[in-house]
Amino acid sequence: MKLTVVGGGSTYTPELIDGFARLRDTLRVEELVLVDPAFERLELVGGLARRIFAKQGHSGRIVTTSDLDEGVEGADAVLLQLRVGGQAAREQDETWPLECGCVGQETTGAGGLAKALRTVPVVLDIAERVRRTNPDAWIIDFTNPVGIVTRALLQAGHRAVGLCNVAIGFQRKFANLLGVSPADVHLDHVGLNHLTWETGVRLGGPEGENMLPKLLAEHGDAIAADLRLPREIVDRLGVVPSYYLRYFYAHDEVVRELRTKPSRAAEVAEMERELLKMYGDPELDEKPALLGKRGGAYYSEAAVDLAAALLGGGGSTYQVVNAYNRGTLPFLPDDAVIEVQAAVGPKGATPLPVPAVDPLYAGLMANVTAYEDLALEAALRGGRDRVFKALLAHPLIGQYEYAEALTDRLIAHNQEHLAWA
Repeated sequence: MKLTVVGGGSTYTPELIDGFARLRDTLRVEELVLVDPAFERLELVGGLARRIFAKQGHSGRIVTTSDLDEGVEGADAVLLQLRVGGQAAREQDETWPLECGCVGQETTGAGGLAKALRTVPVVLDIAERVRRTNPDAWIIDFTNPVGIVTRALLQAGHRAVGLCNVAIGFQRKFANLLGVSPADVHLDHVGLNHLTWETGVRLGGPEGENMLPKLLAEHGDAIAADLRLPREIVDRLGVVPSYYLRYFYAHDEVVRELRTKPSRAAEVAEMERELLKMYGDPELDEKPALLGKRGGAYYSEAAVDLAAALLGGGGSTYQVVNAYNRGTLPFLPDDAVIEVQAAVGPKGATPLPVPAVDPLYAGLMANVTAYEDLALEAALRGGRDRVFKALLAHPLIGQYEYAEALTDRLIAHNQEHLAWA
């Protein structure tokens, strides 16, 4: 089996490598190709990756290349984890929206739209090149904004599934609180990427006992603290929202906080400099502890599980993924991309039935889905007016004065990445 990671020079790749090494019985990788245009960085990451495989006794071959076509040729699955524009573009996404009093974040709001505009054309080009060399390859997208990027891939006819680590993070936390194995925890996870709610936490599978009331009663303070929301709000909701919901539920509070501290991008950039120094140490043969602060916890386990299920090698029968709605949530279009539990196998991901969704959540999902429609249109066709409409539709913006000002800033900061600008 050959797997290719596009964006393999990411400082986060050793986390993925560690997962491939530890879970080699779940996913038997014979050749792992890391593709990245930043060759010097790629070689540092590749060297550590080979040492991790060697230490853990994995017999697979690790190849590094800056040639995309060479890297994806014959691949059974291609994992996308790229960042167009790097941390410098992320720094901009997190700062210029604040000038207009809006959240600066890399996956939602104005910053999230900027990332989508930069990313969608690049990902579609990569996917077309994969299709030319191996039309049967699966594309697993971890590149943000996952929902929009996955929808672009599916609309173009690619065999694609989107993956996010939010659900597996909750699964691990709840399992720890309940004192059970993560495999015993099934989440009633519903929403769009980075706009999700845990409406149930079940033991043993979709029909198992719902432990969410017990978790909220006994561990509500800890859960609320992790979400950085008041305990009272979590209790009133009766569900556990993704931590990304804080941008919606406490928007102005978050803006005030972001204006008083360094951006997350600046923190990550400094962390990456330190990690790359570590990766250059020929004695290092395991992922360093610092990598745990980089973000993307448990991505490796989720990615291995998903790839194994898609390629017929095992993995979980049920997994939270991003896939076409196709009637699962009747208040959304069939071609909306939703993030829910799905049955995953060699034919792809089929969402499981979802109970009726409270209007409090359904309304916000419908609003953000409309924004994603407009965002994808802007990413595919360009144009200032399309950017403006997408910004105006976003519930974190929603005022024409903000949308006008943000449109100007978005285009000014991203001209080198927008062919139409």
